[in-house]
Amino acid sequence: MDGILAIFFAIFLAEMGDKTQLATMAFAAKYGWKVSFAGAILGLAAVNLIGAVLGDKLGDMVPLEIVHKFAGALFIVFGILMIFGKL
Repeated sequence: MDGILAIFFAIFLAEMGDKTQLATMAFAAKYGWKVSFAGAILGLAAVNLIGAVLGDKLGDMVPLEIVHKFAGALFIVFGILMIFGKL
């Protein structure tokens, strides 16, 4: 249960105020909150399923330390791209 709570809070805080939330708000204005919420749940579940499956497989093939360093580098690259308006 500790893992689930840790993941919940990490994802909750990471997603707060991001593009996904803003898009969901825009869809809610057009389709209503129920349709928007259902669509957002399905979309986020699908993308997170892909991430979880790939992460599980990657964890079997690559040492966790390398996965952490690669993920950290990607966050830095995405951050820089966002600063310069490329994302």
